[in-house]
Amino acid sequence: MIEGMGSEEYQPSVLPALARLEDPTGETRKDLLQLADGEQVEVVLLRYRQRRSACVSTQVGCACGCPFCATGRMGFVRHLSSAEIVAQALHVQRELAARQEQLSNVVLMGMGEPLLNYDQTVEAIRHLIDPRGLGLAPSRLTLSTVGIVPGIERLAGETAHSGAPLPIKLAISLHAATDDLRDELVPINRRYPLDDLFAAAEQYAARARRRVMIEWVMIDGVNDSRGQAEALAARLARLPAHVNLMRLNPVEGYAGWPATSAAINAFAAILDHAGIPHTMRQRRGAAIQAGCGQLRSRRIRQCQEGE
Repeated sequence: MIEGMGSEEYQPSVLPALARLEDPTGETRKDLLQLADGEQVEVVLLRYRQRRSACVSTQVGCACGCPFCATGRMGFVRHLSSAEIVAQALHVQRELAARQEQLSNVVLMGMGEPLLNYDQTVEAIRHLIDPRGLGLAPSRLTLSTVGIVPGIERLAGETAHSGAPLPIKLAISLHAATDDLRDELVPINRRYPLDDLFAAAEQYAARARRRVMIEWVMIDGVNDSRGQAEALAARLARLPAHVNLMRLNPVEGYAGWPATSAAINAFAAILDHAGIPHTMRQRRGAAIQAGCGQLRSRRIRQCQEGE
């Protein structure tokens, strides 16, 4: 149990690591952790200069079915408890402490859709920011969603201990700025189309007084066109946002390839012209299959093959 953090039932356990992949630089490391019922989740350690981030999972599998995501391709298994979510961060913190390092950030961007496991995810966030626990500042936490509109609206109403808004960072995995294309890439868009999603995002940005991060995986010949860039710029005209562009991590079963440098540069130039801040995220861990769900899928496949 984390001392002083309430109910005696809240006991994040030590999760054994079944497998580990680490890139040669040591900047990215992925562990496959085993839960008490035998299910498995992934947690990733990311090192950026002085920052040490844990990318944690909120579900085993995912029901959202994005075709370029290994977790989405495996389907939904179950929700994680808040204790299981926190235990992943504590796993990374223990590893860092052994090297006299400190966990500085937590991103809820691993396996699963956090806002489909809303109550347990928010409870985990509260434990992570509690001074009696890890004591992370809310601004050091990022929640990534594919666009669960009721969850975003509900999150906008959450408060911190002071009664003020809970100002964690919100990231939206957008990947397309027109409904027809997003219906294909992010199927939940058929339930929560872009007009509704951006209305909820604007509400969150106003309430939390924070920019929303827009995640955009660049896929060659799919969503890297001038038309998509212009549609994105138009969508962001009223939303304070920062766009994270990233090349696709190839996933078994999906035929897409990363966008070319020329296409990415042209896309970024349109955002520049519109005055929209953006970065090209360094693709971390591609060599070790650090995209969410890839290590779990490989482990399951090896077990099925008797390895």
